Amino acid sequence: MKITNILKGAIAGSVLIALGAGNSFGQECLETQFTASNYDVYAKAETELLVNDNAQAAQQFFNQLMTMELNCYERNAAIRLGAGVKIKLGDFRGAAQDFEGLLRSGVIPAQDRTKTLFDISQMYLNADDQPKALSYLDQWISAGGRPDRTTKWQMAVLNYQEDKNQQAVRWAEEVFRDDGPNAERQVYDFLILLYDRTGQLSKKAQLLEQLLVKNPNERLLWDAIAGDYFKANDQRKAFEVQKAMYLAGILQTESELERIASFYNQFNAPYQAARVLEKEMNAGRIAKNYDRLERLASLYQASREYQRAIPVIEEAARMSSNGEMYFRLGRSHLELRNWAEADTAFTQAINRGGLKDAASAWVMIGQTRYEREDRAGAREAFRSANSRAGRNWLDFMRNEDETERQIARYELTSRVDDIEGEINVCKQTEALGPTEACQTAPARLVEAQEALAAFDGRST
Repeated sequence: MKITNILKGAIAGSVLIALGAGNSFGQECLETQFTASNYDVYAKAETELLVNDNAQAAQQFFNQLMTMELNCYERNAAIRLGAGVKIKLGDFRGAAQDFEGLLRSGVIPAQDRTKTLFDISQMYLNADDQPKALSYLDQWISAGGRPDRTTKWQMAVLNYQEDKNQQAVRWAEEVFRDDGPNAERQVYDFLILLYDRTGQLSKKAQLLEQLLVKNPNERLLWDAIAGDYFKANDQRKAFEVQKAMYLAGILQTESELERIASFYNQFNAPYQAARVLEKEMNAGRIAKNYDRLERLASLYQASREYQRAIPVIEEAARMSSNGEMYFRLGRSHLELRNWAEADTAFTQAINRGGLKDAASAWVMIGQTRYEREDRAGAREAFRSANSRAGRNWLDFMRNEDETERQIARYELTSRVDDIEGEINVCKQTEALGPTEACQTAPARLVEAQEALAAFDGRST
């Protein structure tokens, strides 16, 4: 922030105008007027300075005056005039020292001392002596000086330059109140800087947000707000700011766009993270490669969007030299109950090689075949797995087969028992005459017994 030039420039005319009115002096000097010869030289110097604006000529007459014998009144007036000449010539430090001498000598009347303190402060300000400028401004205010908006701004900047940030905040806030809603940007920026230096982050945030309303597309403001939230370890609010920046089209670089996708995932929104990542890869703002496709697939799978994950995994699988992505492709198809597609993907994974867990791939192949009632193919896959999971599946299928066999045999034995019971009933009711069921029962019994015997023969 360029603050030095803002502070300067208000002194020369003010002090020079005061020269013409400075005809009262302290009680130490009893003289009250110029001698005619001395006044002639003094008047020429004053005319060159105040009327003709010719400081060089005024300096010559001043030098001549100082070689003359002067009474105390004349000397004090000459010193004031000399200070004015120095100001015009840019020797602000020399002018300030002249006025300091006048203050110490007591020739400045009481009613003029307060204004003189202010004038000296401005001289030192123009001489780039900020510590002394601030010291005299403090003395001026203590003596009853009433700062206007410009002087408040000087006080704010000078205190900041002297690392007195709390005092700087006080004066900068007064300037901000004086300016109201139309405060210039430099006032906002300076006060934001001071709030940051003094740790008043809530006030800083308020000002940043006010600026953001006026300048919604200004990147620096967005970054500053997000940065403060990061500093405060408030990741959620930092994310909300970053999200707003993304939606407003402010984020442009690849790293920024990847970061917003990571933020979505960090705050349990993997689907939104996937959509951002895929959108920006398709737009070419994020380069498409195997790692990013793998990440995108993971995000879709984490959000249970298996159908969306499939084409991403297929593309990544084509880029890969091993079978891991085909394994993940199979998992996605498995979740969607696409049994045949899952079988194909797991088979490709095994054929490609490099799997961390090939046994699991075989188990899942067995599952897909089991679901399609290809029990022989399922058993083959489970045996190929050569793992506990594969053996458990084989045991399960054997138990399932045994249960099915027992149920089938039970149905056959129940059929034999039922017909035998039916024949016994026929014998007891034989006196009532034969029925069609009783006449066919022996043949049906033989048929049922043969079916049972054949079943037992197949089971052994």
